[in-house]
Amino acid sequence: MASTTTSGLTRRRGGGGGPDGDSSASNGMGGRSSSSNNIKDSQPETSYESSENGHKIAFDPRDISESAERSKQPKLTLMEEVLLLGLKDKQGYLSFWNDNISYALRGCIVLELAFRGRISMQNDAARRRLPLADRTIEVIDDTLTGEVLLDEALKMMKSSEKMSVSSWIDLMSGETWNLMKIGYQLKQVRERLAKGLVDKGILRTEKRNFLLFDMATHPVADGGAKEEIRRRVRTVLTQRTVVINGSQFLPEALEFRYLRTIALVCAAYAANVLENALSTLGHEARERAFTQTEELLIEYSQWPFPGKKATAATGNVGENLPGVIAEEVNKAKPKELQLEVVAACLSVFTRLDSIL
Repeated sequence: MASTTTSGLTRRRGGGGGPDGDSSASNGMGGRSSSSNNIKDSQPETSYESSENGHKIAFDPRDISESAERSKQPKLTLMEEVLLLGLKDKQGYLSFWNDNISYALRGCIVLELAFRGRISMQNDAARRRLPLADRTIEVIDDTLTGEVLLDEALKMMKSSEKMSVSSWIDLMSGETWNLMKIGYQLKQVRERLAKGLVDKGILRTEKRNFLLFDMATHPVADGGAKEEIRRRVRTVLTQRTVVINGSQFLPEALEFRYLRTIALVCAAYAANVLENALSTLGHEARERAFTQTEELLIEYSQWPFPGKKATAATGNVGENLPGVIAEEVNKAKPKELQLEVVAACLSVFTRLDSIL
């Protein structure tokens, strides 16, 4: 099932998800409420405006700010895209044999917060003595995103002591023996992401009987969304010149479009669901795509990004990517500490098998 590459990465096959903290009851989230409640939104909870007939209309300013935030961002978060890749289209659930997806989804939360400019690496010159994953991150903008999981994680990061990328992913995954920090675990992540996708019209909810019990499943309702993600992944992994066209899922004006797509590919690989995007390829093309993924993961788990392909094992696939990524980075020089967090998350993904 697994073969080890010369880079030290372990190639994984198969998709799906095994039981973990995601299956906990929804009322088991009280451990985080005390820390989250310490953060007060800067805007008032209710404001009023006058209508044409002189009556006052109540509204929450946070709803307006969250709507404005959503209009600038892709329709789906990285977590939702990875979950969607792993989901069985008609059955509406993940494979039961995947132990990696839960941890990878928490890593995607940190990635998404970095891409949205909410967190960055702490600006301390001494950090360079540490491996990327062990460098401390901090909240630089606590404005809510409108995405429940992102906002929950953001509030925890804002109210707690500063910790490293790997520490946050571990804690949110429940990978800790410290009972004082078990409250940082984000529970029911898969189910909450699936319900978010139902709200966005991508999935629908059904009841399915599994021998002795019924379970809510979430089959795909909008096949175009999942196919767009698959197409984007295949483009990065099979084309000599990678061109990613704009769509509602990745707007043309979105910052870091190509780097975000590379992060998606690497996260899907770490979550053990990448093969689901490559099922239409022949055997040899699929093997080359996995090799290209491993090279991307090696290259972009370093900071600064090397700007060249790790090896020539995949020929000319993605020949223009180093230049395109360099252009995105150069346009966002003030945001390099955010991109350092992205590289740190990918470095955690390279050693996921040894963590779990």
